[in-house]
Amino acid sequence: MKYILVTGGVISGIGKGIIASSIGTILKSCGLRVTAIKIDPYINIDAGTFSPYEHGEVFVLDDGGEVDLDLGNYERFLDISLYKDNNITTGKIYQHVITKERRGDYLGKTVQVVPHITDAIQEWVMNQATVPVDKDHQEPQICVIELGGTIGDIEGMAFIEAFRQFQFKAKRENFCNIHVSLVPQNLLTFTSLITLRSYNMKDYFMVLILYLSSYKPSLQVIFIHDVSSTYRVPILLEEQGIITYFKHRLNLPVDSKSTVQLLKWKRMADRYERLLQTCSIALVGKYTKLSDCYTSVFKALEHSALAINHKLNLMYIDSAELEPSIKTEDPVKYHKAWEKLCKAQGILVPGGFGLRGTEGKLHAITWARERRIPFLGVCLGMQLAVVEFARNCLNWKDANSTEFDPNTKNPVVIDMPEHNPGDMGGTMRLGKRKTVFTTSASTLRKLYENVDFVEERHRHRYEVNPQLIPQFEEKGLKFVGHDTDGQRMEIIELKDHPYFVGVQFHPEFSSRPMKPSPPYLGLMLAASGKLSTYIQNGCKLSPR
Repeated sequence: MKYILVTGGVISGIGKGIIASSIGTILKSCGLRVTAIKIDPYINIDAGTFSPYEHGEVFVLDDGGEVDLDLGNYERFLDISLYKDNNITTGKIYQHVITKERRGDYLGKTVQVVPHITDAIQEWVMNQATVPVDKDHQEPQICVIELGGTIGDIEGMAFIEAFRQFQFKAKRENFCNIHVSLVPQNLLTFTSLITLRSYNMKDYFMVLILYLSSYKPSLQVIFIHDVSSTYRVPILLEEQGIITYFKHRLNLPVDSKSTVQLLKWKRMADRYERLLQTCSIALVGKYTKLSDCYTSVFKALEHSALAINHKLNLMYIDSAELEPSIKTEDPVKYHKAWEKLCKAQGILVPGGFGLRGTEGKLHAITWARERRIPFLGVCLGMQLAVVEFARNCLNWKDANSTEFDPNTKNPVVIDMPEHNPGDMGGTMRLGKRKTVFTTSASTLRKLYENVDFVEERHRHRYEVNPQLIPQFEEKGLKFVGHDTDGQRMEIIELKDHPYFVGVQFHPEFSSRPMKPSPPYLGLMLAASGKLSTYIQNGCKLSPR
């Protein structure tokens, strides 16, 4: 097993995740099997209880793990499926060690950071590195490890010490450190290097993030300047000889020249930069002040736009600014929000939690339904589409979700008792689950290539009330996908509408650059006026 540790200097959020993903992509394109681990030094057990404004979106894995968004980058770049244990946190490590101490595994010894915590970190990494993540279920050959935060953070000290020890345990030919740093001023980068060396992490390779592309690479330094898209980053790394470096540094059985897979990646990056036609989508949500809150949604839309040779123009709209109360409080915000919505060729209402902004989302859904604008509702977005339909088409004016109004007389969305036990962390309906199509006439089924069922990832605590389904279907809102028991509603489609689709699952988590998510692809096709032609042609994309 070969280990590549990616650390960062100067500031957090510098781009370690993209560098780690790009390195993995390059090595996988050379025919090697690659896995990835993200280390987050915070004390939380996982990312499940974070506000999206803390660390961006919560990414959900097949096994239900609620993890850092960087694992989404790894999955998209490497086309792999990771597990919850591929995200290590300080909380998980301490919980693991304390559980062992309570069992008496340490035989009465004093449990300390060194050696017990540092040993646990190393054991976790070595065990998880061997877990297959590819479709062929073969053991990986290379593990790329990203250490969150920056060198010198007190939260990361135990992890740095663990890897200081680990570099000798693994031996030089099996361990490499990539240090990523911003270069606004050389002094800051030198300071981070001095700190790194002070921990006896001396044999490293540098990736410097530049505002300009005026520097020239040297033997163990690569420069990454601003690029039009993250798809270009693996190409920049490869052009500066990183394959040759890894070949000699880790004794890898690979050629130094570009591979067919990397050439495909380059063609995709080139095509992205040449796109001329634009498709405008309005994302109506409550966390719009930070784009990282909807990273996977953005990427799924971007993949879909690229698949049909369009450039994505994603307009973020704070749903609260669509509400009538804002018209009085701040008319400028109100009119700007509605101006964006009116310009949109398609409307997306993503997942979320809490009451704030829900009325604005309902207004956006009404706009899409009445004006026949392509619409996709995801998780809460689907639930609110049901609420909107109940209020305006079934005339149930007080229809609501029990999440927002526990005493509503028309609870069209209800909680699932088994997923609402009191504790918040890890108790939702999570992970990959099967959805069975109930009709061959479904538009979404056709987009999924007419399969009988799909398996997508979930993250929710509320569901559509199954007792009220007949009333909705009688008025044209069809529930075309159920769970395997036929009780939980998974997919809605509105009759006689170009594209009005809601899904209880999160298809964005499974989208890939070269294989876009069908619900998102359907939205993009409908918004660009190409959906009916695409379906008539057997759901085949034109050669790219």
